[in-house]
Amino acid sequence: MTVLVVATTNQGKLREIRELLAGLPVDVRTLDHFSPVVPPEENGATFAENARQKALYYAGATGQLTVAEDSGLEVDAMGGAPGVQSARFGGEHSTYTEKFALIYEALDRAGVATSTARFVCALAVADGDRVLFESRGTVEGEIVREPRGDGGFGYDPIFFYPPFGCTLAEVGEAKSTISHRGTAFRALRTWLGTR
Repeated sequence: MTVLVVATTNQGKLREIRELLAGLPVDVRTLDHFSPVVPPEENGATFAENARQKALYYAGATGQLTVAEDSGLEVDAMGGAPGVQSARFGGEHSTYTEKFALIYEALDRAGVATSTARFVCALAVADGDRVLFESRGTVEGEIVREPRGDGGFGYDPIFFYPPFGCTLAEVGEAKSTISHRGTAFRALRTWLGTR
């Protein structure tokens, strides 16, 4: 059985990733299975650069096949922000309620009530000092002015998905069928199945 380290401590992401890889002959491990490792600085200009950087770093630290992802929200009226800074938007310890308020303030400054937006997920799989696989997923939607729903996590309550007529926090179990992370990890699932 292949050991695959998932290089994230975000419990919401871990839950989604485990569900997406369920049934594969893969022993999914988290960073908690290893001696503590100081996280690398995420200084890439793109989601793909950050995913590669993290995958290589944690593959080196654990000695195992490692998948890392970088994901976030791009709001068109904000020039693509928060983008790669999504998790740190508003400061390292800001809450999502505070992040939402900053987005609403930015939309107000831009003179718009809402904006088209997308979630992006880039992932990379590394073994030692080599990147073996990469994929990317996106989901298009728009920002709503009032958070809705209590499912999902992160920016899901303000991300409206037009085909379903609700936010990703309201979608429920169907989220992984259309989400950016679901798309990227389904490609990984296919790749793992051919190894």
